[in-house]
Amino acid sequence: MKQFRLSRLAVLLAVIGLSSVPELTGFVGNTAYAQEALRPEIGKHVQAAGEMFKAKKYKEALAKLRETDSISGKNANENFTIERMRAAVANAAGDNDTAIRAYEAVLATNKLTGPDHLTYLKALAGAYYKAGNYAKTVQTIGKFNADGGSDPAMRPFLIQSLYMSGDYGRTLKEVQADLASDEKAGRTPSETSLQLYANAALKQNDKAGYVSALEKLLTYYPKKELWADMLNRLPGKPGFSERMSLDLYRLKLAVGQLTKTNDFMEMSQLSLQAGYPAEAIKLIDQGYKSGALGAGAEAERHKRLRDLANKNLAESNKGLAAAETEAEQNKDGTGLVNLGYLYVTNGQADKGLAMMEKGIAKDNLKHPDDAKLHLGIAYLQAGKKSNAIKVLKTVQGKDGTADLARYWIIYANQAK
Repeated sequence: MKQFRLSRLAVLLAVIGLSSVPELTGFVGNTAYAQEALRPEIGKHVQAAGEMFKAKKYKEALAKLRETDSISGKNANENFTIERMRAAVANAAGDNDTAIRAYEAVLATNKLTGPDHLTYLKALAGAYYKAGNYAKTVQTIGKFNADGGSDPAMRPFLIQSLYMSGDYGRTLKEVQADLASDEKAGRTPSETSLQLYANAALKQNDKAGYVSALEKLLTYYPKKELWADMLNRLPGKPGFSERMSLDLYRLKLAVGQLTKTNDFMEMSQLSLQAGYPAEAIKLIDQGYKSGALGAGAEAERHKRLRDLANKNLAESNKGLAAAETEAEQNKDGTGLVNLGYLYVTNGQADKGLAMMEKGIAKDNLKHPDDAKLHLGIAYLQAGKKSNAIKVLKTVQGKDGTADLARYWIIYANQAK
């Protein structure tokens, strides 16, 4: 199973305000808490740092503030004012470690309330995230939420931090909650959330969760490599029947995953064995056109296969009337379903679909889910998407038929 590469969200921090604090309008800071003036020996450094900050001389401003560190006997108000300014300057200077210490110091004073308090928690969470301290990021976002903060933009940072900190169980729980909420509201889930879901499931060895995430990724963000991962995985699923091999190839062909010479040869032979020479001929022609067939040391073998397919088609066409009469008389509807699909592959969709429906209606089939799967595929080949999806949703077999039906629905909803 494939692990998805996750892009860190740090580039978005400034956009949602996780890495910034309001600039100070004066060197004293929040005057609501300034019950006493700064002592001159402190005030001169803070004032000078403030002027440097305004001039965007951030490193010099930090150096000036550090001169206050050696002054003893600072009271709570003085420490609060210094650290607020240090937080703003460090953030502007890109000194994340210093910013973290300043944010922590300001919050530890308990002088901030309301929006200011929440703003500093957001800034601290962003700084922890940039530092790669994901456990602290989770803890700080939790504090933000507990203290009345409400910002949906912080949600992805919480979930990715849970994953990056190794808490895969909670990652799954949180992403699943978001997916349920998205589904209820009719929203498209984010690609990052689905990738986190897939990766967390993989870390937990949750194969069902991984497949669920992969199917959702295919539904909303289809990519060739996702189709390859999904379809290459299916034959190894417990209970998958070799009987479904041709149907798997059909889906691979539809989504552009059939490219290798051996795949063209194998599917063509399976089509002939199943009694669908027209399908085999179309596939062989496509193989020749793409260059997968007709070249190299096996070129003569490819030609023999093409000749055999043409011969089988001619013989099949001669016996269609007799085969149709026999299928009509048979109590088992399988013959009508198979013959109907043959007509569809021969380009007679309306006639073929009617026969398939009639065969299924007999309700005496050895593999009823196979029949419904093939009817759904036939509807798609005939351009009847809504009919196809309606039928495919009824397929419930645990031998690969239901899986293939779901994937055909995903494909149908993507096809133009």
